[in-house]
Amino acid sequence: MPFKRKDILGIRELEVHEMEHILEMASSLKEINTRAIKKVPTLRGKTVIHLFYEPSTRTRTSFDIAAKRLSADTFSITTSTSSMVKGETFLDTVKNLESMKPDIFVIRHSASGAPHRIAGRTEASVINAGDGMHEHPSQALLDMMTIREHKGRLDGLNVLIVGDIAHSRVARSDIWGLTKMGARIAVCGPTTLLPSDIDQMGVQVCLHPEEVIPDADVIIVLRLQKERQQQMLLPSLREYAVYYGINAERLKRAKPDVIVMHPGPINRGVELNPDVADGPHSVILDQVTNGVAVRMALLYLVSQK
Repeated sequence: MPFKRKDILGIRELEVHEMEHILEMASSLKEINTRAIKKVPTLRGKTVIHLFYEPSTRTRTSFDIAAKRLSADTFSITTSTSSMVKGETFLDTVKNLESMKPDIFVIRHSASGAPHRIAGRTEASVINAGDGMHEHPSQALLDMMTIREHKGRLDGLNVLIVGDIAHSRVARSDIWGLTKMGARIAVCGPTTLLPSDIDQMGVQVCLHPEEVIPDADVIIVLRLQKERQQQMLLPSLREYAVYYGINAERLKRAKPDVIVMHPGPINRGVELNPDVADGPHSVILDQVTNGVAVRMALLYLVSQK
């Protein structure tokens, strides 16, 4: 079926066939990134504006590279370089930029729902690059692509998500997306870092990673979202590392072909030890590579509206 969405705002609203279409498109476009000249004219004449009101390295750079490889013109705006420092509202910023006739806004914002609000007020397409503690759809899609490349499928896999589930938009998008694609999800973390509605998300909940690591085909490790916590929810980072950090010793209980993922940035020695992050089970850099392909696919698909 053709892809008909004007915007990509979240995984929760996407149908299985739409996610399949995005992943197939990303797999096709990935080849461009291996060429000597990494550019095609697909989006020539299109304008993409990156509005990032939170710090970002991987996501912003990945979207920018993706747009440029499709020959789009790109412009990046952050809080410190926008008129928001002079008191202009986010909506006024977008409406003024819309008057310059861009085709796509890529938005990251600390307020949950910010991209949704803008999408309903602009004719340009909007891609959510992360909104508050809500969703991060492109990260979930690149995670699915990476898992499928290494495991050959998503359906029937056991996926363990470890860490700060409550404050992670990646966790929500991964849970919704992977569940739709037929994977079984277990989440593990301290009770203070589990969302109050976790029982309604169709996942297995455990408090000790040792309980579920032996069954896991995939382990997704999450960063502690200290910047989103209103109070310190752990006695110490050292205690968290002891009980929940994924290290080589814990990984001895895992399947020989388990893969370990992390959306980045990594707090080394806290949620993930260097011996795992840089070890043979890690596919973290594959995630980064696939991020460019997935974002190329998203930019292309919304440009066809």
